[in-house]
Amino acid sequence: MVPVLLLHGSGPGTTAAAWDPLVDALGERFEVIAPDLPGFGDAPRAPIEDWEDIVAPDEPCAIVGNSAGGALALMLAARGLATKVVAVGSMGYPMPLPRGLDALWGTGPTHAEARALLDLLFHDPPGDEAVDARLAAMRAQPHYRELFPQPRQRWVDALSLTPGELASIQAPVLLIHGAEDRIVPPEHSVHRLVQLLPDARAHIFGRCGHASPLEYTAEFNRLVLTFLED
Repeated sequence: MVPVLLLHGSGPGTTAAAWDPLVDALGERFEVIAPDLPGFGDAPRAPIEDWEDIVAPDEPCAIVGNSAGGALALMLAARGLATKVVAVGSMGYPMPLPRGLDALWGTGPTHAEARALLDLLFHDPPGDEAVDARLAAMRAQPHYRELFPQPRQRWVDALSLTPGELASIQAPVLLIHGAEDRIVPPEHSVHRLVQLLPDARAHIFGRCGHASPLEYTAEFNRLVLTFLED
């Protein structure tokens, strides 16, 4: 089976479990590898600058990355370790720290902040059940805010590639983004990346925030499957 590496994002409460709907869609056609990034879930903490080496596959494979995970996917592709890349709401292009990302990285495990986080992530905020589930996930990561201390621009810089590095990526790249993304604004991401990457195509969901895998799950999964199987 073709191996596919799934790299989640950097939001509070996030783990590899965020990929469960896509893992189900990939089914038995792909060998899915979905690690927790350093400091998330069961993974020990490590500096962001080391994440690229920690998640690097032994052999080139398809890589799907969300947000910070998208930046990591592009970094691995620049090293020739990706056969295909799906970059979702992806960081990776040099940009000033977005206000939404600054707020996300500074979120604490309270009910009010969990609600504010989901309001920030989604175009149409989920209900109370989703807030309660996110709050429980956030409380399972009590040291989250220690991962991204101020000044946070340095973490954006650590997850950015130079235009030359992006232009060197030969693997086909599918960029998926929400038009209303306030965490990684499209003008600082997909609009720039699609111009620099040699082999890129982009799909932008209207009325969608930073959580397209959850806001448009069925269509998102079809896009990824079609791209990986092509």
